[in-house]
Amino acid sequence: MRTAGHGVGVDQLALELQNWLRNASKVAVAGVGNSLRRDDSVGLKVVEHLKGRVSMSVLLIQCETVPESFVEPIAEFKPSHVLVIDAAMIGRSAGTAILVELTKAIPPAVSTHALPLELFCEYLRNTVGAEIRLLAIQPENTEFGEGLTPTVEEGARNIAELLVQVLSHTTHVN
Repeated sequence: MRTAGHGVGVDQLALELQNWLRNASKVAVAGVGNSLRRDDSVGLKVVEHLKGRVSMSVLLIQCETVPESFVEPIAEFKPSHVLVIDAAMIGRSAGTAILVELTKAIPPAVSTHALPLELFCEYLRNTVGAEIRLLAIQPENTEFGEGLTPTVEEGARNIAELLVQVLSHTTHVN
């Protein structure tokens, strides 16, 4: 697992993402979260920051709190890789991210999803046949309210910039 967000670890995460996406033909990026619980919406915000900045070989989906409802559109896109982005208690600084393999224990998500994120990822992998990773981002505040905290907003922007760079090297911008 590598980190990104505030300084140390960003280059390591970029390298890990590049290695994972090296043979990607199509990539689905699924943001998960609750927009009414402050930093829990960080996955949605990262996807929002990516809109209009990635190629047509990248599918961007804001899943909100029901990612299982988006299995069909993801399957129809036929991605080789799926990156799920969600807030999770990873014990790092707010706005910091780690890339988690399905073979590892998935950190607890902040929001209460209708289906646990680990089961969603496993179901998606079995249904779509794609490689799946979770980009888990440490929240600062998940109480009721709207908008990310400034620290997590900065982390979301940094992560989106990193993803734009990595995705532009693995897919072709149209």
